[in-house]
Amino acid sequence: MKVAVLMGGTSSEREVSLKSGAAVVEALRQSGQNEIVPVVLDADNLDALPEGIQSVFLALHGGYGENGGVQADLDKRRIPYTGPGAAASRITMDKVATKQRLEAAGVRTAPYEVLERGMDATTMELPLVVKPPADGSSVGVSKVTEAGQWAEALRLARLPDPEGRALVERYIPGREWTVSVLDGEALPVIEIQARDGWYGFAEKYTHGLTNYVFPEAEADKPLLARAQKLAVEAFHAVGCRGVSRVDFRVSPEGVPYVLEINTIPGFTETSLLPKAAGRAGYTFPQLCEKLLSLAKYGA
Repeated sequence: MKVAVLMGGTSSEREVSLKSGAAVVEALRQSGQNEIVPVVLDADNLDALPEGIQSVFLALHGGYGENGGVQADLDKRRIPYTGPGAAASRITMDKVATKQRLEAAGVRTAPYEVLERGMDATTMELPLVVKPPADGSSVGVSKVTEAGQWAEALRLARLPDPEGRALVERYIPGREWTVSVLDGEALPVIEIQARDGWYGFAEKYTHGLTNYVFPEAEADKPLLARAQKLAVEAFHAVGCRGVSRVDFRVSPEGVPYVLEINTIPGFTETSLLPKAAGRAGYTFPQLCEKLLSLAKYGA
């Protein structure tokens, strides 16, 4: 089978995507796939996709890769691809739409408000998290603990948004967990322990700034099971298929809040999906082969 691995793109996550794509190409070759074609996109279209491609592995983070654009274009060509379809991708890329779907399904998310262009004041009390409504990899995300940080946080959050909006969320103290969902089943929970307690862009992609552990304390087991169940509910609430990663904050009272859903999780050496899959018994080539086996087009 002739498989294209799409990577690169025009989003702020291009460099991370290139690393993910290179890792996937090598893993699929190790798994026995002998017609793997790396395809680096430099525009938001499929003009660079060679003829004769029978399946696509999406390692295209952010923008066109996760907002439903590439999925819709592949649907038109009837080429199967990994991960969720166009509709689910459009929803999950929009953090506000995601929250609305989760709330309708009874899945708790952090309290929030959306500040439209020209709105500079919030009704919420500090501490807060300010983020773009539709971007990934913690680009433009700030934690605001004092009034002097507010204006810059708002500016950074609005930069990537074409409508100049900003999403403001109540900061949930406590623990940071993430649960990958593979083919509708939750993988083991990973706890993210950032060195300074804040898991931003640098902490995600710089070695040594963050520890990743699998909680094993007996007292955590009921809450771990709850988070896994909620992750699967969130996965289905937005219409995902294949694989996605659901990020949580867990309050000191033991209440899990879904932060967001990532439809094309990273495949770099520091990425969380491969860590969780490894804990569940998958080698990285096996994980990539599994995802390829789930590829499909259409709804």
